[in-house]
Amino acid sequence: MFIIIGGDGREYGPATVEQIRAWIAAGRANLETPAKRMGVDEWHRLSDFPELFSADRTSPAPAPAGDGLELANRGRRLLGALADGALESLCWLPTSLAMMRAWSEMAASHEADPTVLMDTFWNNTALSLPYLGALLLVQVVLLTLRSQSLGNLLAGTRIVRASDGTPGGFLHAFLLRGCLARVLRLVPILGAIFWITDSLFIFRADRRCLHDLIAGTKVVRT
Repeated sequence: MFIIIGGDGREYGPATVEQIRAWIAAGRANLETPAKRMGVDEWHRLSDFPELFSADRTSPAPAPAGDGLELANRGRRLLGALADGALESLCWLPTSLAMMRAWSEMAASHEADPTVLMDTFWNNTALSLPYLGALLLVQVVLLTLRSQSLGNLLAGTRIVRASDGTPGGFLHAFLLRGCLARVLRLVPILGAIFWITDSLFIFRADRRCLHDLIAGTKVVRT
């Protein structure tokens, strides 16, 4: 008997070998679907269980179109996120340098005034806007056409729909997964809770963070 994690992130089962094969044939699961035996804590892929192979044990049970996608490991996910974050930080560099100069001047005059720093930030935000706009344009085009951000390209990963493995595109990969999650992180207090919870969800068996569940996506290797 087996327990599996469906494309919606929920656990299903216990199920017999015959039921699992029927789910695969119906498109409810594929050979990359996370699964475990009843009474065992360790998760594997369905393809790791010999019971699901055909009688001659030369090929696995039939899988629907769009299967065979390998989930990106956590190291690749982290690399992609760090790369995208580093690129955005570079775009903010002109504004950051202006704030550093303001801080140095306050330190030299022994006058610490947080409002000066805030005013400096807002007055110099325009310095970074052209770079942020260019980065945003590149990311939108890549996510729409390739379902990959610049970080995904570097990490060798791609964002696809969890239900059928098709490209996430503008709606799922950018708007729901990227923009909506970013807006939620900006909410005072709740945004911090969301960010922490979102990050910890990477340790799920299917490695889908909260923003993946919201967008109906998963991250796979290219």
